[in-house]
Amino acid sequence: MASGYSQMTIFIGADHRGFKIKEALKPYLKELGLEVVDLGNDHFDENDDYPDFANAVAGKVSKNPETDKGILICGSGIGMSIAANKFENVRAAQADKIEEAILSRKDNDANVLSLSGNSLSEQEIKEIVRAWLETPFSKEERHERRIKKIIP
Repeated sequence: MASGYSQMTIFIGADHRGFKIKEALKPYLKELGLEVVDLGNDHFDENDDYPDFANAVAGKVSKNPETDKGILICGSGIGMSIAANKFENVRAAQADKIEEAILSRKDNDANVLSLSGNSLSEQEIKEIVRAWLETPFSKEERHERRIKKIIP
């Protein structure tokens, strides 16, 4: 399985509400054979702001959107997704279920996954992340057409 990830870098970021899960997710991603770059926060800080980490991750993914991916974790996952989607070449999707993660890749070619540190367990997040990473974009004409319509 690791061979499919050999060219992929995962940029990961979380605010205080996702910090603990981010720290647990990093070794899991490395076990899958991924290169993981942690863009913060590097310590628990209850006063940090989620846009700082969303901007850092989305900024990196926007430079190499075909191979690099991002994972963001905050309280709901929603704020991170909104912030990340302001970057060129970024298609961030917030997912609370495996099915949502799969559809975000298959239909929307999402390259950033945003997750809820409040409502998802560490195990649920690992399962969602794995499904997201393993799902390729379908490249169906209708999905490519729709993606072109959302690109600024």
